[in-house]
Amino acid sequence: MPIEDKWKANLEKVAFAKRFPGLLTEWRDCQGKTVEAVTPLTGRPGAAVVCFTDGTFFVVPPLAPQAWELSQALIDARPNLEPKHQSAYQEYDRLAAKDAEALRLARLDKIIGAIHNNVDRIPELKERIKALVQEWK
Repeated sequence: MPIEDKWKANLEKVAFAKRFPGLLTEWRDCQGKTVEAVTPLTGRPGAAVVCFTDGTFFVVPPLAPQAWELSQALIDARPNLEPKHQSAYQEYDRLAAKDAEALRLARLDKIIGAIHNNVDRIPELKERIKALVQEWK
């Protein structure tokens, strides 16, 4: 079922993001490292991704990161991290594409289900759908 596939694909992507190479989760792990770049975290004012010269990175303020925050951190810090973690970004891109495709199919399934469940209750629905299909030809 597409909705379950979407849920599974997202879980797989999130699990990978949480074990992304170089992710530091404790301040003490940053000791002695040299900062290469600090990139603001899109969608979270005051937060940033600190990228270190050795390819490690830390999201500040320290998070028990929400899935979207960690994914956004990987996107925002990509210019600094990808040169050191190319294969990890390839895997992340594969999982993100899988998640996006599962979302697309889940939406399609919901739309078809809504039409199917309402066609008997809304008599003009069939005609409206037919007109819409003709409009697209």
